[in-house]
Amino acid sequence: MEINKLKDFIKFMDDNNLCELEIEEEGKRIRLKKNVHEQVVSISPAVNPEKLVKETPKEKEKENILEIKSPMVGTFYRAPSPGAKPYVDIGEIIKPGDVVCIIEAMKLMNEIKAEVGGEVIGIPVNNSEPVEFGQTLFTIRPLQQ
Repeated sequence: MEINKLKDFIKFMDDNNLCELEIEEEGKRIRLKKNVHEQVVSISPAVNPEKLVKETPKEKEKENILEIKSPMVGTFYRAPSPGAKPYVDIGEIIKPGDVVCIIEAMKLMNEIKAEVGGEVIGIPVNNSEPVEFGQTLFTIRPLQQ
């Protein structure tokens, strides 16, 4: 293909706001692609003014819930070994520094310690499940001081 023909194709792409163009001619195929940065547009839902004024006790309570999140990608284990008692169960009180689970990553067992204290009210991950970085492992209700 001639350079002038390629320049015409590029001009055609510019004129028509095209990011990609593929052409097959006389058994030859060429694909032109612009290096375009995507623009992310986010749309927020409208805020209901009544919702801002009225809060039910349950909504107020949810604000006071803390989460222990996974610091890494790996496999979540609730107990130190198969058949052993879990580190923590729902309803138990934990304090900062208590080991709450193990995450296995690259054949290494990493003890995860609580950074917050309170009552364990939820464990949204099942034993031996893979977890992602930042995924919630435990929900904690802080104790009233």
